Amino acid sequence: MKLPHLLLALLITAIWGVNFSVIKLGLHSVDPFILAGIRFTLCALPALLFIKKPPVPWRYLIGYGLVFGIGLWGLVNLGIKTGLSAGIASLVLQFSAFFTLLAGSGLFKEPLSRYQLAGFALSCAGLLSIFFITDGSVTFSGMVLVLAGALAWSMANIIIKKTGTKQVFAFLVWSSAFSPIPLFLLDWLVNGASGYHSLISHMDMRALFSILFQVYPNTLFGYWVWNSLIKRYPVSTVAPLSLLVPVFGILGSVMIFGEHVPAMKIVALALIITGLAIGLYGQRLQRYFMK
Repeated sequence: MKLPHLLLALLITAIWGVNFSVIKLGLHSVDPFILAGIRFTLCALPALLFIKKPPVPWRYLIGYGLVFGIGLWGLVNLGIKTGLSAGIASLVLQFSAFFTLLAGSGLFKEPLSRYQLAGFALSCAGLLSIFFITDGSVTFSGMVLVLAGALAWSMANIIIKKTGTKQVFAFLVWSSAFSPIPLFLLDWLVNGASGYHSLISHMDMRALFSILFQVYPNTLFGYWVWNSLIKRYPVSTVAPLSLLVPVFGILGSVMIFGEHVPAMKIVALALIITGLAIGLYGQRLQRYFMK
């Protein structure tokens, strides 16, 4: 990957990591599905009125909108609402890297090197170690919901790859239009009108900031860049970079919410970063030391 693209990818991982804490800020006053619904409404409008539909089948736009909006962020919001900390949520969601790599290898015949396999195994050990964290920042229901969101993210990555579209931003805007109504209906089915009454009475500057951050830097900018990289490079090259998201996720949670970082969290992060380094640069390092 070229250096400018690598730096862009690192910026996106920082934005995405902090976003988990920003989501938690919004969830203090807005229901999870409503928060996601507002987010994707603003992602689609008014941009959809000025951007031409990308030349891809409707099934890809609809499928991506549903998987990305409901399967990923609806479930992640709900997982954080159930008590999972922002930092831990950012860790669990990184299972999407492994799901995406497996799918990319199977569907697109992208080979996995021994360094990538070893690095992913080590990072997976770091992710699994979070089950041993006992400081109250982990809930089983939250883990299951965010893990399901990770699977949805990998499906979204594959949809982008299969479309072959070069108009990534237009694809993101148009697909976002299919997320809000199902999200709003889901909240109505689960909570009735109470979530909407609460939205009117409890909306504050904190919730407004949360929504705007999720829409513009996190979604429209972040996923436009990320999906462009997915399109430009092999999935096995781009996906592992998302393992840096929990580093920024935990840092953001520490700064905003004062999340405690016990030894087990440090171990998990160390394993993830080491695995990432081996997976991305193991072959280059071997060549360098063998000179």
